[in-house]
Amino acid sequence: MKLRLILGDQLSSHISCLKDASSQDVILMCEVRSEATYVKHHKKKIAFVFSAMRHFAQSLTDRGLNVRYIPYDAPQNQGSLRGEVNAALKDLHIDGIVVTEPGEHRLLAEIQSWGREFNVPVSIRPDTRFLATHEDFTTWASGRKQLRMEYFYREMRRKHQVLMDVDGPIGGQWNYDSENRKPPKEGLDVPDPFDMPPDAITQDVLSLVDVHFADHFGDLFPFSFAVTREGALGALEMFINQRLNQFGDYQDAMVQGQPWMFHSHIALYLNVGLLQPLECIRAAEQAYHRGQAPLNSVEGFISQILGWREYVRGIYWLKMPHYKGTNFFAAKRDLPDLYWTGQTKMNCLRQCILETKQNAYAHHIQRLMVLGNFALLAGLDPDQVNDWYLLVYADAFEWVELPNVHGMVLFADGGTLASKPYAASGAYIKKMSNYCNSCSYKVGLKNGPKACPFNYLYWDFMQRNGGKLRGNPRLGFVFKTLDRMSDEKRAASRADSARFFQALENRENV
Repeated sequence: MKLRLILGDQLSSHISCLKDASSQDVILMCEVRSEATYVKHHKKKIAFVFSAMRHFAQSLTDRGLNVRYIPYDAPQNQGSLRGEVNAALKDLHIDGIVVTEPGEHRLLAEIQSWGREFNVPVSIRPDTRFLATHEDFTTWASGRKQLRMEYFYREMRRKHQVLMDVDGPIGGQWNYDSENRKPPKEGLDVPDPFDMPPDAITQDVLSLVDVHFADHFGDLFPFSFAVTREGALGALEMFINQRLNQFGDYQDAMVQGQPWMFHSHIALYLNVGLLQPLECIRAAEQAYHRGQAPLNSVEGFISQILGWREYVRGIYWLKMPHYKGTNFFAAKRDLPDLYWTGQTKMNCLRQCILETKQNAYAHHIQRLMVLGNFALLAGLDPDQVNDWYLLVYADAFEWVELPNVHGMVLFADGGTLASKPYAASGAYIKKMSNYCNSCSYKVGLKNGPKACPFNYLYWDFMQRNGGKLRGNPRLGFVFKTLDRMSDEKRAASRADSARFFQALENRENV
């Protein structure tokens, strides 16, 4: 009899640990405190994972499999995966443990110790839900001086024959990034997001989370995430039919009061196994061939899954555990309270934080160019920033969160993942959003108490880190501009930043 452990982000009927399961085996699933609280995850995130787990467990039971499910509030709950595995081994005649590789390095290290600890064979199988194996990525990365997503993406396009014809990429280009950076325009008709009313199982989970995780970040209600395979497929279909056609044009746009825009909102379903990457890719590809969506939208969406998602996973497993400890800029400022409260006069930050609190979601430009841009320019401690991103978003698991935040947002890896820091002044936010229209600060002012803080923080960041960044070929123009500034102008940026940081440290409303 095998004990087959399924983790909360492995809710796929095709998961490798179930491949040869029989009714004689025991499928172990458990809602444990150690996983729910090692960072204090958003209430909605916990509710989503627990409800999806319970629905998936029911589907396995309906298939005739023997499921041992431990709810969070069960009296016998051991509080940890190790404790639950140990309890199952004591209760049952188990001759081996089978598990699919987890998505976090810390958890893999723990599971690898169970064979010695419990004196039972432990089989850790590859996670076959991804389109590139660890070996694929290692082979691609071998011998390369720079690991750039664009070139990996092209290999993946070729391997899986996505948007390809006999002569190369359909349309003659590998990407359409230049067409996918349109600022928002007046009168955009953004469809309502997918909404699945909670059923009885979800209602029970919501009640549990409301009681046991009351001190966690975020709003629990309203709750409208899909929690089943069928629901997730419905969310994908709605995106393809209602949002994909304008996704490309406005994927970088930010509009106050429109947190969802034309994005798919399916990353959380992909990352727990309710959707499979290739089926999402093929659905978008078919929409293009039907004439339902333009190439720039379809390619832009596909690149996020086939390119970026697979690439960051490859970086994570290639570079861990050393990767997590890197801190290229020696950043050490504490994460300010405003990331929890949203209490700031900077309207862009306020909107993105409050929407994150409400929805356990923000789209990629909000995460990168508002929330992340501030963290980068302010020199916030990478560990604290990583923990924040990991806990606030429903789609965040360490394999995807850490490279995105540590490498892309903070450039803490010194350029392993991104070719330059994604730093920007207020001009970028003004171009790509309407946030500045309702802000206490003036984005057109470069210095002084009324100036947009992003303006002087940007030049202060470049001055502080010039010794590390001047050699970056993508920042040559930036440093030429900095060098042409007067001494007074450079000093003003430093002084404004010092004043701002002092106010931040004093917990003033900046």
